[in-house]
Amino acid sequence: MKVFKFGGASVKDADGVKNLRNVVQNTGTTNKVVVISAMGKTTNALESVINTYSQTKNIDLHEVVNYHRVIMEGLFPNTSHEVYKKVTVLFQEIENFLRTNKSLNYDYVYDQVIVYGELISTTIVSEYLKNEGIENTWLDARNLIKTNDAYREGKVNWELTSSNISDQITMSSLYITQGFIASDENNFSTTLGREGSDYSAAILAYCLHAHDVTIWKDVDGVYNGDPKVFLNTQKLEEISYTEAIELAFYGASVIHPKTLQPLQKREIPLYVKSFYKPNEEGTVVKRGGAKIKPYVPCFIVKNNLVLISLSAIDFSFFVEENISEVFALFHQHQIKVDLIQNSAISFSVCVDNKYNRLDELILKLKSKFKVSFNKDVSLYTIRHFNTGAINSIEKGKTILLKQLTRETVQIVAKQES
Repeated sequence: MKVFKFGGASVKDADGVKNLRNVVQNTGTTNKVVVISAMGKTTNALESVINTYSQTKNIDLHEVVNYHRVIMEGLFPNTSHEVYKKVTVLFQEIENFLRTNKSLNYDYVYDQVIVYGELISTTIVSEYLKNEGIENTWLDARNLIKTNDAYREGKVNWELTSSNISDQITMSSLYITQGFIASDENNFSTTLGREGSDYSAAILAYCLHAHDVTIWKDVDGVYNGDPKVFLNTQKLEEISYTEAIELAFYGASVIHPKTLQPLQKREIPLYVKSFYKPNEEGTVVKRGGAKIKPYVPCFIVKNNLVLISLSAIDFSFFVEENISEVFALFHQHQIKVDLIQNSAISFSVCVDNKYNRLDELILKLKSKFKVSFNKDVSLYTIRHFNTGAINSIEKGKTILLKQLTRETVQIVAKQES
């Protein structure tokens, strides 16, 4: 059994869906599970719908409906095709939920709505493949992957998930299912964290003892830096599981941080390939061999972070008790820590404010510590650094913090004005 994952960019329009068909045809239409994300920027568009609803109770799905209708018209010129009715029903389910919802829990509402991006995309793809003579079975991932009720960050119930997957997926067929989405024990929709479709593919592969996983992207493989950000990047031919986990931990965007762990346990190779060039090698992540091949510095950047520096009000040492208290506050305010550095009397952290709760946190911290902070900083990480790599990052920037270990340097910086 093989597991394929196609991201939103690969199915952003009718031509993308047709290309997916070509990839599936050319690589075989049996013994395969195809995991598909929401089309294009649908997740962002649905987030906008949810935000508008939460603030005004207005429900405006026109943009999302029209976007998918254009794609369907490019695939099914006959508008009486059953797919139009199926997709209309899914949009009606969103509207019905929002009209009858009584919950004030934003994360719960978010998950009940956001899952429809994937449900709609896979419905369109499955129907198109059937229309092209490629038999397949559409599966609702919410009936496969079970999590707790931590909405937007569901934790997988591996025992129940494995049982569901074994019961519903057999070796000889082609299956179409969704990435990112799951459900809790009460069958309410949950999600696995943003960009969690890769993780869905890994969960399925682990439970199926799959031969391999392929993530199909609009790039030729994994590069030693984002080609849109860094100059003269190189494609990596091979990465060890350990090195890939390190890169993911520091924020490399090609592979989701949680994806690699279940694959490593079963030693399932992960391929990252271009859906434009399906016959080329791409990048393989696997056990053994070199850490990375070729052995070059790898660059990662996270933008729009916040550097917070704390010290005790009475200038006493900043000890374990203080640090424990600070981390409890970070957890309480859903603040993700990306870098830590401390001295005898101060403690600095670079954090991600993705839930926009920084102002609340700063108020709490100021009641207990002296606090200074810089917003809109960038955190650069270089794995396997050398002097030239560091110089290329530091040029033209104000360096606020720098930390070196044997294999990695991290630099918090702001662009010089």
